[in-house]
Amino acid sequence: MFMYKLNDGQQIPDFGFGTYKLNGRKGVQSIVSAINNGYTMIDTAYNYENEGTVGRAIAESGVDRDKLTVTSKLPGRYYAYDDAITALQESLYRAHLDYFDLYLLHWPNPKRGMYVEAWQALIAAQKFGLVKSIGVCNFLPEHLNKLQKETGILPAINQIELHPYFNQADMRQFDNEKGIVTMDWSPLGRASSVLKNPILIDLAKKYNKSVGQIILRWEHQLKTIPIPKSSSPIRQRENMNIFDFEISPEDMKKIDSLTKADGRNKDQDPAIYEEF
Repeated sequence: MFMYKLNDGQQIPDFGFGTYKLNGRKGVQSIVSAINNGYTMIDTAYNYENEGTVGRAIAESGVDRDKLTVTSKLPGRYYAYDDAITALQESLYRAHLDYFDLYLLHWPNPKRGMYVEAWQALIAAQKFGLVKSIGVCNFLPEHLNKLQKETGILPAINQIELHPYFNQADMRQFDNEKGIVTMDWSPLGRASSVLKNPILIDLAKKYNKSVGQIILRWEHQLKTIPIPKSSSPIRQRENMNIFDFEISPEDMKKIDSLTKADGRNKDQDPAIYEEF
C-alpha cells in the first residue's frame, strides 16, 4: 500500500475503510474484520454515532494503535471555537483514543459562516496534540481560499463525494494545485445503478475484475483516496484487491466520460447544503 505525504509532513495510506452505519456489536465485528483484512485507515465521524464502536474494534483487533490511521469529523453544530475543542475531546473519550490521526470539518455550512472559527480550533487542537493532521470535507474552492486567507493554513485533506457519475475533475485539480490530498466518500456511489453500468461491466470483464474493483482502481489512479464501506469480509478483501492491475489511459477516459453535472447522489451541494 502506498503512503501519501501530506502538506504538514504526516503520511496516510492511499486506501481506507468507511464506517457509516456500522454501529453496535455488528459494527465492531465488521470493523475488526476490515482491520484483520489489511485496512489500516478507518473513517468515522461524530454524526455517525459510532466513534465508540470504532474504538472498541481497534481495541479488539489486536493491531497496535500506531499502525492505524483513524479519522473523525466535527459536526456543524459545534463550530464555535470552545464547542469544537470540547466536541473533539468528547469524540476521543468515546473512542478511548488519545489522539486522532486526521480530524475534519464535516461541511462548510456557508450560511452560518462559522467554518473559519472551527478551522482555528482545529489548528489549535493540532498544536495541543489532540490530532496529527487536520482537514475538511465537502469544501469548495471559495471555502478553501477563505481558510487560507484568514489563517494562512490549508487543509491536508479535502474529503468529497466522488464516483464515476461525479468525478469532481475541477475540484481535484484545485486541491492538487493547493497541495491538498483528495479523499473520496461514497466512492462506489450510493445507488446500485453505477454497478450496473454497461461500460463498467465491459471493463470489468476486460480486466477480469469486479465493477467495484474497476471503480476503486480508477479512483486510485486519479491519485485520490477511496474509503469504501462493506460489512462483508469477502467484499472487504475484494475492494482492497486493486493493486495488481492498471487501467489503460483510454479506459480511464471511458470511466471519466460517465460523469454528470447533476451526478451527486443526494443533491448535497456544499454551496448551499447545511448539516449540523
